[in-house]
Amino acid sequence: MTQHTHTFVEKYQGMVGFGLNRQTDENTVVYYLQKFADDALMQVLIKRLEDEELTVLFDLMSDLLRKHLEEGEYHRLFLKEEDHP
Repeated sequence: MTQHTHTFVEKYQGMVGFGLNRQTDENTVVYYLQKFADDALMQVLIKRLEDEELTVLFDLMSDLLRKHLEEGEYHRLFLKEEDHP
């Protein structure tokens, strides 16, 4: 069963750019993150990242999750644990 979705990048027809307005910025970040997480890109890029870059990426993502998600949301939305309260 597939648990993850990346449909925004497939359907989005709007402008991709940063700094124009909040909505375009949000859409651009979602677009970039979904493109960035593409399996084929990650297969190439992950081996080229320096140790410090891996740490920076991991720490940034972990910090954002911790800051903006409640524990239940983290388990349900990020870990995809359906049975977590």
